[in-house]
Amino acid sequence: MLITDPLFYLVAIPVVLLVGISKTGIPGLFGGMAVPVLALVISPVQAAAVMLPVLCVTDLFGLRAFRGVYDRRNLPIIITGLLIGVTLGALTFRLVNENVLRLLVGSIAVVFALNNLFGWARHRPTSSASWPRGVLWSGLSGYTSFLTHSGNAPLMAYLLPQRLEKRVYVGTTVWYFFVSNYAKIIPYGFLGQLDGTNLLTALVLLPLIPVGVRLGVIIQGKLNERVFYQISYWSLLGIGVKLLYDGISRL
Repeated sequence: MLITDPLFYLVAIPVVLLVGISKTGIPGLFGGMAVPVLALVISPVQAAAVMLPVLCVTDLFGLRAFRGVYDRRNLPIIITGLLIGVTLGALTFRLVNENVLRLLVGSIAVVFALNNLFGWARHRPTSSASWPRGVLWSGLSGYTSFLTHSGNAPLMAYLLPQRLEKRVYVGTTVWYFFVSNYAKIIPYGFLGQLDGTNLLTALVLLPLIPVGVRLGVIIQGKLNERVFYQISYWSLLGIGVKLLYDGISRL
């Protein structure tokens, strides 16, 4: 039986549409926003489970747009760290309390929003590909991504200081999160996350993805991207603060 709460769909429908829009040239934000937003109306554990099939399908649109576009030095490094992080996430998943997870999701949302609002990672000295740093940051990204699909901030902290060409940077993150999301399928299945309720709910939401992609094509180049991002990041900051409050008050 799928989720029937109208409030859930009031929140989930725009979230999935925005995830679809993100695959047409505004990447990197909405996959990381999905679980923090949905965690306002359902548990973060269930939010992550519902969003996994949605993210897996949207990744296919991203791969089509960035086929063969990625940084060949960094991708092997960050995929290695990613797989380590995903493995650790799977092994410790049952040990994480839901309110602790709210604190984790809220902290990631706040750090990600502040980083993008004030550009802290962009102001770091220019660096280059590095196995130790890359595995460390992508390992953290893989771990948080497994629990909450919020692995953007650690990955950005590693990649942004390298000043990669924009399309190469975006393509590298698209390939990274494609591997990340598909690597979670089997562990999520073993952990019972992909049960009938979560899969049916995701199935109901899937038709919204091509709608979001189409909307992204229509609005691409027709809106002030800077204003759009500013509103999105401030909204994410507010959501993160709310989750931190909820997590602390319920511990």
